[in-house]
Parts: sequence; structure tokens; C-alpha cells
Amino acid sequence: MREVFADAGYWIAMLSLRDELHARAVTATEGLGAVRMVTTRMVLVEVLNFMAGAGEYGRRLAAGMVDRLERSPDVEIIAQTDMQFTAALERYASRADQSWSLTDCASFLVMEQRR
Repeated sequence: MREVFADAGYWIAMLSLRDELHARAVTATEGLGAVRMVTTRMVLVEVLNFMAGAGEYGRRLAAGMVDRLERSPDVEIIAQTDMQFTAALERYASRADQSWSLTDCASFLVMEQRR
């Protein structure tokens, strides 16, 4: 089965009807067909942090989504390890000319490892 990496922007767009990318995220998802979604624990932390300011409803919506993702056989959540954190931090530090977050750097490493 084909794998597709999902970053925080994707999950936030799927959650929030008000997000400017919501319609595009829904359309893209419908066009994917049968895929295994791959994401990381760091990405989910970023989503939960973003939704923390969305009030009680937004927080419950985000927490519920993470719970469903954790139980879904079609989603793989890559755990945060010390080795991954260190490698992501090295990339973060070595690319000071970029605006990538630490989560972005960890995501790039996962995507590279998975090709």
C-alpha cells in the first residue's frame, strides 16, 4: 500500500472548517484512494498546540482526532525517540538559513527514510 506523509498543516486543515486550506485538504484526501497515512508524534503535538487556542470545542476536536488516528489501522504514527530528536536538532542547527521548525526537520528525516 502506498504511504503518504501528513504534516501538521494537513491535519489542521482537515480539522478546521475555517482553515483556508480546508477545502483543498478534503479534495486531496478524496483523490488519494487507498493509502496508509504516516505522521509523527511531533506533528500531532504541533496540531494539539495549535488547537489549544481554539477554545473548548477546538481542543476536544483535536484530542478526538488524535485518539482516532492512534486507533486507525490506516495511520502510522512514528514515535519521538532520542535518536530522532538529536538528528532533527542537527538538521535544524545546520540549516539556519531556513525557517523550518524542529518538527519540520524531524518530518523531513522520516520522509527521507521512507523514500
